[in-house]
Amino acid sequence: MATSKTAQKKPDPCSFVIFGVTGDLAHRLVVPALYNLAVNDLLPDNFCVVGVARKAMSNDDLRDSLMTGLRQFATQKVDDKIADHLFQCVTCIEADPSDPASFDKMSKQLDELEESRKTGGNRLFYLATPPNAFQPISKELGRAGMLKENGAWRRLVVEKPFGTDLASAKELNDALLQLVDEHQIYRIDHYLGKETVQNILVLRFANGMFEPIWNRNHIDHIQITVDEKLGVGHRGSFYDATGALRDMVPNHLFQLLSLVAMEPPAKFNAHSVRSEKAEVLAAIQTQSEADALHNSVRGQYVSGKVGNIDIEDYRRTEDVKPESTTETYAALKLTIDNWRWAGVPFYLRTGKALGVKRTEIAIKFKQAPFAMFSETPVNRLSQNFLVISTEPTEDITLEFNTKVPGPTINIDGVEMKFRYKDYFKVEPSTGYETLIYDCMIGDNILFQRADSVEAGWQAVQPFLDAWKKAGARGLKTYRAGSEGPEEAEALMTRDGRSWRQLG
Repeated sequence: MATSKTAQKKPDPCSFVIFGVTGDLAHRLVVPALYNLAVNDLLPDNFCVVGVARKAMSNDDLRDSLMTGLRQFATQKVDDKIADHLFQCVTCIEADPSDPASFDKMSKQLDELEESRKTGGNRLFYLATPPNAFQPISKELGRAGMLKENGAWRRLVVEKPFGTDLASAKELNDALLQLVDEHQIYRIDHYLGKETVQNILVLRFANGMFEPIWNRNHIDHIQITVDEKLGVGHRGSFYDATGALRDMVPNHLFQLLSLVAMEPPAKFNAHSVRSEKAEVLAAIQTQSEADALHNSVRGQYVSGKVGNIDIEDYRRTEDVKPESTTETYAALKLTIDNWRWAGVPFYLRTGKALGVKRTEIAIKFKQAPFAMFSETPVNRLSQNFLVISTEPTEDITLEFNTKVPGPTINIDGVEMKFRYKDYFKVEPSTGYETLIYDCMIGDNILFQRADSVEAGWQAVQPFLDAWKKAGARGLKTYRAGSEGPEEAEALMTRDGRSWRQLG
């Protein structure tokens, strides 16, 4: 995992091969991340970027397209000298998995390019493509011998979503593992590139004040929230076939859950950390379909305002079915069947077109006994939360009670907040820099393993099945710009709890 800049080494020489190079992901995130790495001198000395397109493009046309995208999506002012140097090593290759001969030609072109660039044959294949292209591309790469490690490393980066349910995730895992070994697969989730997310492990395991109380004896419950202000926009076709649960929970939210709930790894290395993350995901209780309905809320937004922006009904979005029952909001109550978390509920929520953009983990500690403050109304005592936020700002907040100045005992809630930007010089980033760098140096600590992926789908499968059978029944609506369906609050209040206000 990337640490401080002074401790970072340059990766081995390699080719960075991007499938889907003409797409949105490559232009908006991958190439700006490569540029930021170049700014920090963290790309290999011998390096080339190979863009794979289904239709022929000249090298100059591809470079111009990527430069236009970089100027639009860069997280900092573009230095033309650095950008020009990066794009000088860009080459476009035409290949289509429906045409096996094109992959044979691609293999020869890569060999020639790598010889001239002196990359040593090391290759990172980045699949910045729709999910239905993962298997066909990987199959052709394997057939053409481009994934074999003969003295040089070959790595395969796969974007989310990794499957659409348990069965498809297993199928994709099985297909890839017939072509490469597990250590060659990097299932990427850009949420794990955020500093605050990576800091969860340090916060927990490097501070003696937290780890002793990080258990059922002291923690009442945990809330994990990923709320977005944007609606579905122009992604209606993809989103209507996916929904909030598939899109966010088995990957983003479960990655946050696993970091918060995992046991201490024996060593701080990829095998130990990923094993503990897989163990805790496998310990999530698999619910019956009846329990899944009882312990979840699904919603769909109707027209409203998010800030000054008018959002139309989800069902009126382009490429969305008029009678769609796809959820744009999901809230779940989960439990983990192990010693540390017995009896501690985990509440997860995520949605589109909500009033605020917010990603946070809120650890709610149990209330202290109030006997000595019997004259102070309990409802005036603040709840004790440790809140780890990654969006819109990266910070960690501790909320606790203290005495209000004055001659009498009056108690009020206060907070201590640590913001990354206040303590460190934090350069704006896409969130992909650390992950791409780790791919190049071969550190897969931040990437999901096959067993973690399948454990995550195992936990959400009952919700998928129950919601599919229920159809429109049970689907709630909420106004765009609100906090979500009112029924989501009932998921908490029936347990005597409430969601944290995110305003």
